[in-house]
Amino acid sequence: MLYTSAEAAKLLRRLNEEHERLIREESSLETFSAAVGEDIESVRPEYNYKKFRADMAEIESKIRTVKHAINLFNANTLISEFNMTIDQMLVYLPQLTRRKNNLRAMQSRQPKERKGDYGNFIDYNYANYDIAEVKQDYLQTADELLKAQTALDKINNSVQFEINIEL
Repeated sequence: MLYTSAEAAKLLRRLNEEHERLIREESSLETFSAAVGEDIESVRPEYNYKKFRADMAEIESKIRTVKHAINLFNANTLISEFNMTIDQMLVYLPQLTRRKNNLRAMQSRQPKERKGDYGNFIDYNYANYDIAEVKQDYLQTADELLKAQTALDKINNSVQFEINIEL
């Protein structure tokens, strides 16, 4: 079946939620309590170990299949505007975000800031860079980040790939 990356991510989330549900259900059924003298069979919850193992193995196989398909798509799909594959873009976006955050802090500094007053001495911190240049770099980085996010979103919501899985 064909999926976009966004659809595949939702499918993966659904499969992981089902996996977690099975874990919780099994955890609640694998042991039970009975009072002394109580008929154990009358309070025993229905639990089939082999069925739970088979259900877990099936859902885990589906999760691996979907993750593998997403990984292949990310490794082989080029975002032409950036000459990067999606997996490279997934590294680049956090790098741009860190750079943007650093530049945001740098651009907000004053050229000369009072550091402290020590009696007759006043210490100052001086920006060791051109604040106007940093502001320009910040704007360029913010624009680059926006373009990169938009390019990735466009591909993730439009380009389809095959995932061989039965639901």
